[in-house]
Parts: sequence; C-alpha cells; structure tokens
Amino acid sequence: MTHSVLLAEDDRPIRTALERALTLEGYQVTAVADGIQALAAAHRERPDVILLDVMMPGIDGLQVCQVLRAEQDRTPILMLTARVETADRIAGLDAGADDYVVKPFEVEEVFARLRALLRRTTPEPAGTPGAAGPGAGTDGPGEPDEARLADSGVVEAADLRIDGPSRRAWRGERELELTRTEFELLELLARNAGIVLDHSTIYDRIWGYDFGPGSKNLAVYVGYLRRKVDVPGSRPLIHTVRGVGYVLRED
Repeated sequence: MTHSVLLAEDDRPIRTALERALTLEGYQVTAVADGIQALAAAHRERPDVILLDVMMPGIDGLQVCQVLRAEQDRTPILMLTARVETADRIAGLDAGADDYVVKPFEVEEVFARLRALLRRTTPEPAGTPGAAGPGAGTDGPGEPDEARLADSGVVEAADLRIDGPSRRAWRGERELELTRTEFELLELLARNAGIVLDHSTIYDRIWGYDFGPGSKNLAVYVGYLRRKVDVPGSRPLIHTVRGVGYVLRED
C-alpha cells in the first residue's frame, strides 16, 4: 500500500531533502512551506500522515495541529522541532501531536516513526497475527491481560475505565482528554495493571520501535500522561520502577 504524506517545512533544503527521501521510500508526498498551505493541503488531500515543522511563519506547526484536532481530524501527526526542552515537546503533545523528532535528525528515524504511526492507524487484514493492536492479547507468553473485559473492549483498572472502541477514558467521573499516543500508553498500562512493563516492551507495543536507552521519548509521554491522570488530590496510579520501566497500580 502506498501511503500519502503531507510534509510542512519552511526550510527549503530540509523540505527538499525530506521530500526526495520520502518519495524514494515509496510515499506519495505533498510538500508545502508554511502553516496556511499545510491546513489547505490537509483539507484537500486527506493524507495518511502529516509531518509538521513546529517553527513556520504565519501559522506555526502547533497552531496547525490545534486547528486540525479542533476539527476532529485524527490524522497522525509527527512534529519536527529544533526545540530540545521538555516543556517545548510537551507543548506539541498538548496541541494534539502523536510523536516528535528533534532536529537535527537521521532520516531513518523519521521513517521508523512514520511506520510506527501508520501501523497504529492502518487496519490489518482479518486473521493477521497480532491484528488486535498494541497491548492486545497477552503481556507475555501464557500471561492473560487481567484488566480486559473481553466482550466489550472496555478495560477497567483501579478507578480507571477505558473504552477501546470509542477511544475514551475516565478516571472516576472525570473524562480524560488524551492524544492518540497517550491513550494507547494508558490502555497498555491498564491492561497490564500490577505488572511492571520494561522500556523495550512499551516502545515495541506503542511505537513498534525501540529508540534505545538514550531516548527520552517515553519519559516525556509518561510525564505528560501523569499530569492528566494523577491530578493533585488523587491517588497516584502510574509508577516508575527505576532502571526497569513503569507500572499502573494503586499503592
């Protein structure tokens, strides 16, 4: 299957190089130079995935992302950013982005992240092994996902309720506003409540790719998810097991 990519990047050399590399990789690419063109192309082309630079003239990448999400457009968005501070990355996730790559980057990393986003949004043929999606099935050989309510697609753990088919989640009576990646991360932790999931397992289930021990990607997403789930006054559910990974449990 040929996937379509909308590339929005105001730096001409970077835009040209990425457009060429993506085309050679087999993608159908629409390349634009600013946020206004990006919104017009997103409405016109309906791409499979959007590669969006943060810092563009006029309407920047964050604003483009916010507009699309406000329109209920759930196209996966991979942000390109030169900003390395955690707060800047969180701003992108808060705007509705699904993932980000920090400049300067290797084009193979961009390819890997695009493949991961597309795997999560492209339905697999019926009967394909693993077609149930990230976190489905078992957490390891012979170990069932205890939190799954099998027939309904609803996961309950502690005071969390996660509705997989509608992609909605609640803590108690409060509905959580989650990005696509945050939802899938929370669902994975809830399905395996009480089980410590190591970094490699989470990367594989959520992104389909282990970015290595030096990556801060997972820590950023967990930190932001905690801000939405473990609000002040509530009992913390998402815990760090230092040197290993993360677990969802009531202490």
